[in-house]
Amino acid sequence: MATQHSFDTSMAHHPDIVALRDRYDRAAGTPRAQVAEGLMVLAGGYAAISPWVIGFSGSTTPLAINDLIVGLAIMAMTLVCADSGGRMYGMAWVAPVMGLWLIVSNWLMNGINPSTGTMISNIVVGASVLVLGAAVMGVAMRPERT
Repeated sequence: MATQHSFDTSMAHHPDIVALRDRYDRAAGTPRAQVAEGLMVLAGGYAAISPWVIGFSGSTTPLAINDLIVGLAIMAMTLVCADSGGRMYGMAWVAPVMGLWLIVSNWLMNGINPSTGTMISNIVVGASVLVLGAAVMGVAMRPERT
């Protein structure tokens, strides 16, 4: 009678993956990471409501929709990364990209003529998300102290 062996071929339990997740969990627990994540949630929330706070004009409706979607995406991604820790921290590189998009969308979207206030709002919130996203990435990539 042959004996069947059960082998776990999943990468989820590989020692290197487990160690990396533990490292990301420790990094996410630092005050620096928590402040950066909290500020990024606030920046995403502001990006989402900025069309109504700043009062985007009718010609900038596509930009208003863009800001709403990107702002909600920033908030969702940051909350998921903060909650899931080691499983999602590898996605932190997306935040600086979204911040950069908020900055350049003023000029790249067709058919809009944003006001100065609209442009300044998008540039400031985009730069904030870019810097905070880079900070979150930096926390995860910092060498651990022994």
